[in-house]
Amino acid sequence: MSDAGSPRPAPADQAFWGPDFSELERIDPEIAEITLAELDRLRGGLQLIASENLTSPAVLAALGSTLSNKYAEGYPGHRYYGGCAEVDRAESLAIERAKTLFGAEHTNMQPHSGANANLAVYAAFAQPGDPVLAMSLPHGGHLTHGSKVSFSGKWFTPIPYHVDKSTELIDYDEVRDLALTHRPKIIVAGATAYPRLIDFAKFRQIADEVGAILWVDAAHFIGLVAGGAIPSPVPYADVVSATTHKVLRGPRGGMLLCRAEHAKAVDKAVFPFSQGGPLMHSIAAKAVALKEAASDEYRAYASSVVDNAAAMTKALEAGGMRAVSGGTDTHLALLDLRELGVSGAEAERRCEAARITLNKNAIPFDPAPPMVASGIRVGSAAVTTQGFGTDDCAAVGALIARAVRAEDGTTAGDAELADVAREVSELVARKPAYPRQAPQSSAAAGDGAR
Repeated sequence: MSDAGSPRPAPADQAFWGPDFSELERIDPEIAEITLAELDRLRGGLQLIASENLTSPAVLAALGSTLSNKYAEGYPGHRYYGGCAEVDRAESLAIERAKTLFGAEHTNMQPHSGANANLAVYAAFAQPGDPVLAMSLPHGGHLTHGSKVSFSGKWFTPIPYHVDKSTELIDYDEVRDLALTHRPKIIVAGATAYPRLIDFAKFRQIADEVGAILWVDAAHFIGLVAGGAIPSPVPYADVVSATTHKVLRGPRGGMLLCRAEHAKAVDKAVFPFSQGGPLMHSIAAKAVALKEAASDEYRAYASSVVDNAAAMTKALEAGGMRAVSGGTDTHLALLDLRELGVSGAEAERRCEAARITLNKNAIPFDPAPPMVASGIRVGSAAVTTQGFGTDDCAAVGALIARAVRAEDGTTAGDAELADVAREVSELVARKPAYPRQAPQSSAAAGDGAR
């Protein structure tokens, strides 16, 4: 990686940056330098944050396009401003591609983020004070599922369900008992740190029994659904919220999929209730990502993401970390570090020193506070985009285990972290993020092709 602040020539891979990078360097060399430094960071280390991925140059091109200039309050064909003919075409493409890819009766592509999409679900189906049954945040849920620091916990009445202490799987009996007791307006299925498949049919049965709306927050795993790697929640849910980044490999943003009977309520909950003008450049980039996700190559990619997560998890277990729930069925794994005597915060810091980016994470029934945590969370989406296979991901797991065990601040520990960093650099050099030369063929999954 280049030294911070050192002068750098314009990148050689102009097909990636486009013709206007030189203009950015001329107008704002500081931001140009930061942009290049971030590219160096991505190319020089392992990106294992489960909620991150590497968007394609085509997605980035749409994000940086003239569509950013257009104000387009409303929906295609019903805007509050003139001059929307072209952005109408872009949003209509995104809508139709999402409906086709996921088999949804209705979609809304305007949410600026996953949290905005979730806010719209509450607005469409609940009133302030209504009870909402969702997974507890310390057990793998999300801030917008009822946390007291979020609007969801301040404006609504959260009823948390949990995982079973012995299996660390969702306790569906508890879900049903809580639903029968509290009669929630909405039942939420979905999580940010739950590595197993969710039984959507069972959630649907419970929701029907108490007359609740079934909302699936598929932000983390919708990309696996798009690629056919895991079952879809769409046939079971009244509404599905999702992000378009993470495994789906699109721009940062959100979307909503719902049954036709809920279309009007969902659309009004997004605009005008919770948002104004949509980000048309982002919606166009979502359309690009959805087109990419409809390909055979992407289906192979999604399958590889799951295989790679399993291979990494096995290697981490061999390194002395206990896999929460015994493993993973998805793109992410949660590891308990207590047997190593290392906190999640310590592990995150040590891995960062070794050019491995992951995050500390609470485990179910965690005795440590959230900012310390007893676990780490790892994801395989970004490295799979780079072309990593199961052997590579097993090697990654072994490198993480070495880094976590290295006691930073000691001579031996710092030397070990430097050794791991060198091995990481060698590994990513063979299959880099955003390779400077475009792959010759995109036929094979895992070859680094987009």
